[in-house]
Amino acid sequence: MTKFGVVIGSIRKNSYSKGVADALVAGLPEDADVTYLNISNLPIYNQDYDENSPEVYTAFREQVAAQDAFIFVTPEHNRSIPAALKNALDIASRPWGQNSWAGKPALVASQSIGGTAGVLAHHVLRQSLVFLDMPTLQQPELYIGNTGNLADETGQITNDDTKAFLADAAQKFVAFAEKF
Repeated sequence: MTKFGVVIGSIRKNSYSKGVADALVAGLPEDADVTYLNISNLPIYNQDYDENSPEVYTAFREQVAAQDAFIFVTPEHNRSIPAALKNALDIASRPWGQNSWAGKPALVASQSIGGTAGVLAHHVLRQSLVFLDMPTLQQPELYIGNTGNLADETGQITNDDTKAFLADAAQKFVAFAEKF
């Protein structure tokens, strides 16, 4: 059985990104093995730690290595991905030659409260995943705009069309991930 890791770019309580991630996870098979990876407690990456890493870096790298495929959901911060998400990508890709992300299939979703749907963050993240050697589901593209109108006060998606779209995307990702 595929082990799915979920990485949420927003570390905000009740984030819409978490709501999108939860809707995607709801579309996975009922018996799916899913782990949400916490990126909020990771110290800023420092190359000086490559030889003597903090325990939290080592534990995170091991958690990434234990997954078979990843679902990434990100908001857009200043036309890019949030610092916490970039930091997590960097930590698990180091030290050089020990990239824990390599070869693991990925699904990317972006969201924003505006109409742009996090499109620039989406593409920044995809470009990083190319470098990290993560094959990424190309279709459907998951740009979720106006999330404030699609979710409740806790950030959970309540719009039925959006939930159906995300569930369908999750099912397509399962088929994609099984190829690797």
